[in-house]
Amino acid sequence: MSTSRPSPGQPVGPVDSSRIPRYAGPATFARLPRIDQVGGAADVAVVGVPFDTGVSYRPGARFGGNAIREASRLLRPYNPAQDASPFALAQVADAGDIAVNPFDINEAVETIEEATGELLSTGARLMTLGGDHTIALPVLRSVARKHGPVALLHFDAHLDTWDTYFGAEYTHGTPFRRAFEEGILDTSALSHVGTRGPLYGKQDLDDDAKMGFGIVTSADVMRRGVDEVADQLRQRIGDRPLYISIDIDVLDPAHAPGTGTPEAGGLTSRELLEILRGLADCHLVSADLVEVAPAYDHAEMTSVAASHTAYELTTIMSRQIAAARES
Repeated sequence: MSTSRPSPGQPVGPVDSSRIPRYAGPATFARLPRIDQVGGAADVAVVGVPFDTGVSYRPGARFGGNAIREASRLLRPYNPAQDASPFALAQVADAGDIAVNPFDINEAVETIEEATGELLSTGARLMTLGGDHTIALPVLRSVARKHGPVALLHFDAHLDTWDTYFGAEYTHGTPFRRAFEEGILDTSALSHVGTRGPLYGKQDLDDDAKMGFGIVTSADVMRRGVDEVADQLRQRIGDRPLYISIDIDVLDPAHAPGTGTPEAGGLTSRELLEILRGLADCHLVSADLVEVAPAYDHAEMTSVAASHTAYELTTIMSRQIAAARES
Protein backbone atom coordinates (compact mmCIF):
# COMPACT_ATOMS: atom_id res chain seq x y z
CA MET A 1 0.00 0.00 0.00
CA SER A 2 2.83 2.36 -0.80
CA THR A 3 2.46 5.73 -2.41
CA SER A 4 3.34 6.18 -6.05
CA ARG A 5 6.98 7.14 -6.46
CA PRO A 6 8.04 9.35 -9.37
CA SER A 7 11.64 9.62 -10.52
CA PRO A 8 14.32 10.49 -7.93
CA GLY A 9 14.17 14.09 -6.79
CA GLN A 10 10.48 14.40 -7.60
CA PRO A 11 7.77 14.69 -4.95
CA VAL A 12 6.20 11.53 -3.61
CA GLY A 13 2.56 11.65 -4.63
CA PRO A 14 -0.65 10.04 -3.43
CA VAL A 15 -1.56 6.38 -3.73
CA ASP A 16 -2.27 5.32 -7.31
CA SER A 17 -6.06 4.85 -7.48
CA SER A 18 -5.73 2.60 -10.52
CA ARG A 19 -3.96 0.09 -8.28
CA ILE A 20 -5.58 0.63 -4.89
CA PRO A 21 -9.27 1.61 -4.68
CA ARG A 22 -10.10 4.96 -3.13
CA TYR A 23 -11.87 3.33 -0.18
CA ALA A 24 -8.66 1.45 0.70
CA GLY A 25 -5.14 2.60 1.42
CA PRO A 26 -3.88 5.20 3.90
CA ALA A 27 -6.29 7.51 5.70
CA THR A 28 -4.14 10.58 5.09
CA PHE A 29 -5.31 13.74 3.32
CA ALA A 30 -5.83 12.87 -0.38
CA ARG A 31 -4.06 9.57 0.42
CA LEU A 32 -0.74 11.43 0.41
CA PRO A 33 2.37 10.12 2.16
CA ARG A 34 2.88 10.76 5.86
CA ILE A 35 5.51 13.36 6.60
CA ASP A 36 7.84 10.73 8.06
CA GLN A 37 7.73 8.93 4.71
CA VAL A 38 9.28 11.94 2.94
CA GLY A 39 12.18 12.53 5.29
CA GLY A 40 10.31 14.46 7.97
CA ALA A 41 9.87 17.64 5.92
CA ALA A 42 7.49 18.82 3.23
CA ASP A 43 6.79 21.90 1.13
CA VAL A 44 3.18 21.86 2.31
CA ALA A 45 2.28 20.06 5.53
CA VAL A 46 -1.35 19.11 6.10
CA VAL A 47 -1.79 19.00 9.86
CA GLY A 48 -4.83 18.30 11.99
CA VAL A 49 -5.74 19.99 15.27
CA PRO A 50 -8.53 17.94 16.93
CA PHE A 51 -9.64 20.59 19.41
CA ASP A 52 -13.08 22.09 20.06
CA THR A 53 -12.97 23.26 23.66
CA GLY A 54 -13.43 26.83 22.44
CA VAL A 55 -16.87 26.39 20.90
CA SER A 56 -19.85 28.38 22.14
CA TYR A 57 -22.65 26.17 20.80
CA ARG A 58 -22.51 22.71 19.22
CA PRO A 59 -19.31 20.69 19.86
CA GLY A 60 -17.79 18.08 17.57
CA ALA A 61 -15.20 19.93 15.46
CA ARG A 62 -12.47 17.87 17.15
CA PHE A 63 -13.49 15.14 14.70
CA GLY A 64 -13.37 17.47 11.68
CA GLY A 65 -9.82 16.82 10.52
CA ASN A 66 -10.27 13.10 10.07
CA ALA A 67 -13.68 13.60 8.43
CA ILE A 68 -12.02 15.89 5.89
CA ARG A 69 -9.28 13.34 5.33
CA GLU A 70 -11.85 10.61 4.74
CA ALA A 71 -13.77 12.74 2.23
CA SER A 72 -10.51 13.66 0.49
CA ARG A 73 -10.14 10.10 -0.79
CA LEU A 74 -12.05 11.29 -3.87
CA LEU A 75 -9.55 14.02 -4.73
CA ARG A 76 -7.49 13.43 -7.86
CA PRO A 77 -3.95 14.55 -8.65
CA TYR A 78 -4.76 17.06 -11.44
CA ASN A 79 -6.68 20.25 -10.69
CA PRO A 80 -8.17 21.46 -14.00
CA ALA A 81 -9.55 24.68 -12.49
CA GLN A 82 -6.00 25.83 -11.76
CA ASP A 83 -4.34 23.78 -14.53
CA ALA A 84 -1.94 22.25 -12.04
CA SER A 85 -0.94 18.94 -10.50
CA PRO A 86 -0.26 20.16 -6.96
CA PHE A 87 1.24 16.96 -5.63
CA ALA A 88 3.74 16.82 -8.50
CA LEU A 89 4.71 20.48 -8.23
CA ALA A 90 5.62 20.33 -4.53
CA GLN A 91 5.99 17.80 -1.79
CA VAL A 92 2.70 17.73 0.09
CA ALA A 93 2.51 15.39 3.05
CA ASP A 94 0.21 14.66 5.97
CA ALA A 95 1.82 15.62 9.27
CA GLY A 96 -0.82 13.88 11.37
CA ASP A 97 -2.50 15.56 14.32
CA ILE A 98 -1.24 17.90 17.01
CA ALA A 99 -2.24 16.32 20.33
CA VAL A 100 -3.61 19.09 22.55
CA ASN A 101 -5.08 19.22 26.04
CA PRO A 102 -8.90 19.13 25.68
CA PHE A 103 -9.43 20.51 29.20
CA ASP A 104 -7.07 23.51 29.28
CA ILE A 105 -7.46 26.08 26.49
CA ASN A 106 -4.36 28.07 27.47
CA GLU A 107 -2.17 24.98 27.38
CA ALA A 108 -3.74 23.88 24.09
CA VAL A 109 -3.00 27.25 22.49
CA GLU A 110 0.63 27.02 23.62
CA THR A 111 0.95 23.47 22.27
CA ILE A 112 -0.48 24.41 18.87
CA GLU A 113 1.83 27.42 18.61
CA GLU A 114 4.89 25.33 19.44
CA ALA A 115 3.99 22.46 17.09
CA THR A 116 3.10 24.66 14.12
CA GLY A 117 6.25 26.69 14.70
CA GLU A 118 8.31 23.51 14.42
CA LEU A 119 6.64 22.58 11.14
CA LEU A 120 7.16 26.06 9.71
CA SER A 121 10.82 25.97 10.74
CA THR A 122 11.37 23.10 8.27
CA GLY A 123 10.35 25.42 5.41
CA ALA A 124 6.83 24.03 5.10
CA ARG A 125 3.68 26.02 4.52
CA LEU A 126 0.72 24.80 6.57
CA MET A 127 -2.70 23.57 5.56
CA THR A 128 -4.23 23.19 9.01
CA LEU A 129 -7.42 21.19 9.52
CA GLY A 130 -9.40 22.04 12.67
CA GLY A 131 -10.83 21.86 15.17
CA ASP A 132 -12.62 25.02 16.09
CA HIS A 133 -11.57 28.56 15.18
CA THR A 134 -9.64 29.05 18.42
CA ILE A 135 -6.73 27.32 16.69
CA ALA A 136 -6.25 30.17 14.21
CA LEU A 137 -4.61 32.38 16.84
CA PRO A 138 -1.65 30.13 17.72
CA VAL A 139 -1.12 29.25 14.05
CA LEU A 140 -1.09 32.96 13.17
CA ARG A 141 1.44 33.58 15.92
CA SER A 142 3.76 31.00 14.38
CA VAL A 143 3.25 32.29 10.85
CA ALA A 144 3.85 35.91 11.91
CA ARG A 145 7.03 34.90 13.72
CA LYS A 146 8.32 33.70 10.35
CA HIS A 147 6.85 36.30 7.98
CA GLY A 148 6.04 39.30 10.15
CA PRO A 149 2.49 40.67 10.37
CA VAL A 150 0.40 39.01 7.68
CA ALA A 151 -2.59 39.96 5.58
CA LEU A 152 -5.63 38.00 6.69
CA LEU A 153 -8.51 36.81 4.57
CA HIS A 154 -11.19 35.36 6.82
CA PHE A 155 -14.10 33.40 5.32
CA ASP A 156 -16.81 33.01 7.95
CA ALA A 157 -20.45 33.65 8.77
CA HIS A 158 -19.22 35.45 11.90
CA LEU A 159 -16.71 38.20 12.68
CA ASP A 160 -14.72 36.28 15.33
CA THR A 161 -13.44 39.61 16.68
CA TRP A 162 -15.43 39.58 19.92
CA ASP A 163 -13.58 40.36 23.13
CA THR A 164 -14.54 37.54 25.51
CA TYR A 165 -17.12 34.84 26.15
CA PHE A 166 -17.99 34.28 29.83
CA GLY A 167 -14.79 36.14 30.63
CA ALA A 168 -12.65 33.78 28.52
CA GLU A 169 -10.18 35.45 26.14
CA TYR A 170 -9.47 32.36 24.04
CA THR A 171 -12.57 31.02 22.25
CA HIS A 172 -13.61 30.37 18.68
CA GLY A 173 -15.23 33.81 18.56
CA THR A 174 -12.18 35.82 19.67
CA PRO A 175 -9.05 34.74 17.75
CA PHE A 176 -8.78 37.74 15.46
CA ARG A 177 -9.29 40.30 18.23
CA ARG A 178 -6.37 38.68 20.07
CA ALA A 179 -4.31 38.59 16.87
CA PHE A 180 -5.00 42.29 16.29
CA GLU A 181 -4.03 43.14 19.86
CA GLU A 182 -0.80 41.18 19.54
CA GLY A 183 0.24 43.04 16.38
CA ILE A 184 0.57 39.92 14.22
CA LEU A 185 -1.85 41.12 11.52
CA ASP A 186 -1.16 43.64 8.77
CA THR A 187 -4.07 45.97 9.51
CA SER A 188 -3.95 47.48 6.02
CA ALA A 189 -5.06 44.17 4.50
CA LEU A 190 -7.74 42.50 6.62
CA SER A 191 -11.01 41.20 5.17
CA HIS A 192 -13.98 39.11 6.21
CA VAL A 193 -15.89 37.31 3.46
CA GLY A 194 -19.32 35.70 3.78
CA THR A 195 -20.44 37.27 7.04
CA ARG A 196 -24.17 37.37 7.70
CA GLY A 197 -26.84 36.90 10.33
CA PRO A 198 -27.74 38.73 13.55
CA LEU A 199 -25.16 40.24 15.90
CA TYR A 200 -25.16 41.19 19.57
CA GLY A 201 -25.27 44.85 18.57
CA LYS A 202 -24.00 47.46 16.12
CA GLN A 203 -20.97 47.92 18.36
CA ASP A 204 -19.68 44.57 17.04
CA LEU A 205 -19.33 46.14 13.59
CA ASP A 206 -17.86 49.36 14.96
CA ASP A 207 -15.20 47.49 16.91
CA ASP A 208 -14.41 45.34 13.89
CA ALA A 209 -13.95 48.37 11.65
CA LYS A 210 -11.59 50.00 14.18
CA MET A 211 -9.32 46.96 13.82
CA GLY A 212 -9.11 47.59 10.08
CA PHE A 213 -11.33 44.82 8.74
CA GLY A 214 -13.20 45.23 5.50
CA ILE A 215 -16.35 43.18 5.06
CA VAL A 216 -17.75 41.38 2.04
CA THR A 217 -21.05 39.87 3.14
CA SER A 218 -22.60 36.79 1.61
CA ALA A 219 -25.20 39.10 0.06
CA ASP A 220 -22.38 41.13 -1.53
CA VAL A 221 -21.04 37.97 -3.16
CA MET A 222 -24.50 37.13 -4.49
CA ARG A 223 -25.09 40.62 -5.91
CA ARG A 224 -21.62 41.43 -7.21
CA GLY A 225 -20.40 38.02 -8.30
CA VAL A 226 -17.25 36.06 -7.51
CA ASP A 227 -14.98 37.71 -10.09
CA GLU A 228 -15.58 41.22 -8.79
CA VAL A 229 -15.19 40.09 -5.18
CA ALA A 230 -11.93 38.24 -5.92
CA ASP A 231 -10.59 41.29 -7.73
CA GLN A 232 -11.40 43.54 -4.77
CA LEU A 233 -9.68 41.14 -2.39
CA ARG A 234 -6.60 40.86 -4.61
CA GLN A 235 -6.25 44.63 -4.66
CA ARG A 236 -6.55 44.84 -0.88
CA ILE A 237 -4.02 42.05 -0.29
CA GLY A 238 -1.46 43.13 -2.87
CA ASP A 239 1.85 41.26 -2.59
CA ARG A 240 1.76 40.94 1.21
CA PRO A 241 2.24 37.55 2.87
CA LEU A 242 -1.30 36.20 3.13
CA TYR A 243 -2.93 33.87 5.63
CA ILE A 244 -6.37 32.49 4.74
CA SER A 245 -8.65 31.22 7.50
CA ILE A 246 -11.85 29.44 6.49
CA ASP A 247 -14.68 28.53 8.81
CA ILE A 248 -16.82 26.04 6.92
CA ASP A 249 -19.92 27.83 8.19
CA VAL A 250 -19.20 30.49 5.56
CA LEU A 251 -21.16 28.07 3.39
CA ASP A 252 -24.92 27.96 3.60
CA PRO A 253 -26.24 25.08 5.75
CA ALA A 254 -27.60 23.60 2.52
CA HIS A 255 -23.98 23.02 1.49
CA ALA A 256 -22.41 22.54 4.94
CA PRO A 257 -24.86 21.39 7.63
CA GLY A 258 -22.08 19.76 9.65
CA THR A 259 -20.89 22.73 11.66
CA GLY A 260 -21.37 24.14 15.12
CA THR A 261 -22.99 27.54 14.49
CA PRO A 262 -24.85 27.45 11.15
CA GLU A 263 -26.37 30.64 9.70
CA ALA A 264 -28.88 30.88 6.85
CA GLY A 265 -28.00 32.77 3.67
CA GLY A 266 -24.42 31.64 3.13
CA LEU A 267 -22.17 31.10 0.14
CA THR A 268 -22.49 28.11 -2.13
CA SER A 269 -19.54 25.76 -2.31
CA ARG A 270 -19.08 26.85 -5.94
CA GLU A 271 -18.81 30.50 -4.91
CA LEU A 272 -16.22 29.74 -2.24
CA LEU A 273 -14.07 27.65 -4.58
CA GLU A 274 -14.24 30.24 -7.37
CA ILE A 275 -13.22 33.10 -5.06
CA LEU A 276 -10.23 31.07 -3.87
CA ARG A 277 -9.22 30.30 -7.44
CA GLY A 278 -9.36 34.03 -8.13
CA LEU A 279 -6.72 34.52 -5.42
CA ALA A 280 -4.23 32.11 -6.95
CA ASP A 281 -1.63 34.83 -7.55
CA CYS A 282 -1.66 36.10 -3.96
CA HIS A 283 1.31 35.21 -1.74
CA LEU A 284 -0.38 32.51 0.34
CA VAL A 285 1.98 31.47 3.14
CA SER A 286 -0.39 29.18 5.09
CA ALA A 287 -4.07 28.50 5.68
CA ASP A 288 -6.53 26.81 7.98
CA LEU A 289 -9.96 25.24 7.54
CA VAL A 290 -12.02 24.82 10.68
CA GLU A 291 -15.39 24.07 12.31
CA VAL A 292 -16.31 20.89 10.41
CA ALA A 293 -18.45 18.95 12.91
CA PRO A 294 -19.26 15.62 11.26
CA ALA A 295 -21.87 14.57 13.84
CA TYR A 296 -24.24 17.12 12.25
CA ASP A 297 -23.31 16.20 8.69
CA HIS A 298 -25.06 13.77 6.37
CA ALA A 299 -23.84 12.15 3.18
CA GLU A 300 -20.43 13.74 3.95
CA MET A 301 -21.69 16.99 2.39
CA THR A 302 -19.70 19.25 4.69
CA SER A 303 -16.50 17.22 4.68
CA VAL A 304 -16.58 16.87 0.90
CA ALA A 305 -16.90 20.66 0.55
CA ALA A 306 -14.08 21.09 3.08
CA SER A 307 -11.78 18.61 1.35
CA HIS A 308 -12.17 20.40 -1.99
CA THR A 309 -11.57 23.75 -0.30
CA ALA A 310 -8.34 22.46 1.26
CA TYR A 311 -7.36 21.04 -2.14
CA GLU A 312 -7.70 24.48 -3.79
CA LEU A 313 -5.61 26.10 -1.06
CA THR A 314 -2.98 23.38 -1.33
CA THR A 315 -2.87 23.83 -5.10
CA ILE A 316 -2.29 27.58 -4.75
CA MET A 317 0.62 27.00 -2.35
CA SER A 318 2.13 24.24 -4.49
CA ARG A 319 2.01 26.38 -7.64
CA GLN A 320 3.72 29.25 -5.87
CA ILE A 321 6.43 27.00 -4.44
CA ALA A 322 7.13 25.58 -7.89
CA ALA A 323 7.19 29.04 -9.48
CA ALA A 324 9.64 30.30 -6.84
CA ARG A 325 12.00 27.42 -7.57
CA GLU A 326 11.94 28.16 -11.27
CA SER A 327 12.63 31.88 -10.87
